[in-house]
Amino acid sequence: MTATQTRENNEHGAAEENTRRKRRQTYILFFAAALLSGGIVLAQFTEREMKQSPIPRDVLVRAVLPPEGVTLPVQWGDLGKKLLESGVIDEEKFLKLYAQQNSPALGQESTALLYGEENGALVMTPENSRFLLNLLWAFGLANKNEILENGPMQNPRYGGNAGRFASTGGWTLARGDAMEHYSTHHFVTLTEAQQALVERVSKNIYRPCCGNSTYFPDCNHGMAMLGLLELMASQDIPEEKMYEIALQVNAYWFPDTYLTIAEYFKNRGVDWRQINPKEILGSVYSSAQGYQQILAEVDTLNPRSGGSCGV
Repeated sequence: MTATQTRENNEHGAAEENTRRKRRQTYILFFAAALLSGGIVLAQFTEREMKQSPIPRDVLVRAVLPPEGVTLPVQWGDLGKKLLESGVIDEEKFLKLYAQQNSPALGQESTALLYGEENGALVMTPENSRFLLNLLWAFGLANKNEILENGPMQNPRYGGNAGRFASTGGWTLARGDAMEHYSTHHFVTLTEAQQALVERVSKNIYRPCCGNSTYFPDCNHGMAMLGLLELMASQDIPEEKMYEIALQVNAYWFPDTYLTIAEYFKNRGVDWRQINPKEILGSVYSSAQGYQQILAEVDTLNPRSGGSCGV
């Protein structure tokens, strides 16, 4: 073999080796890209699955419905006694209701709220939330307030007759007709600023049993919430705190709803303790229409109980 042939063979061999090296690099790059792509897809899938994975029920329940209850920052005082004495609550009817329901609600603490004169702050729990709903309903119905007299309840657009709604006609525990007590009693008198605060906040607090805000308290939950807002405003509770308490109270009254909303946010990486109460209480989440849209996006938890609009 001549020197020329040897050189040509060497050059040919080098070219083939270079080609093989480029092929190996191409395979490596392709394989790496495949791994990277697969890793990204896997990471995205894993993140998605983690967000959509079932949330332990006890974790949500404790966050949304604290079993130990929540203290409402209002002094109840002798309001229960005044509701009885004025006939807004008929004692016989009220006690008969709970006897028929075989309810343990009228224990020592609840009895004190009805008959006592020096009650401190209300404490709402899953067990007594219904009882406090009825007390606040009676108070909201009877306490004199411009919202009841000049708001939607009396608006001709909605019939012009406040007695036709569930919050009035449904209150069957009064002495006489419920409308005899409607916005009649001066249990709590608000200043002009306090009244403005109640009106402002009430227009942004909705309830999932209907599409109305607390400013239109046509059902028991709306009337009870109005009563609670009046109490908080009269005792100078800050607006931000009013929303915080209102959300907690709504959650006890509508446990299924707010457990579902909490799951909706959890699936999006937002903890219930990080949410804005004012936002959640608005129509987007807490009205009947808004909640139905949320419900459509969430696999609901096992049902607990609903929020009835009766006594």
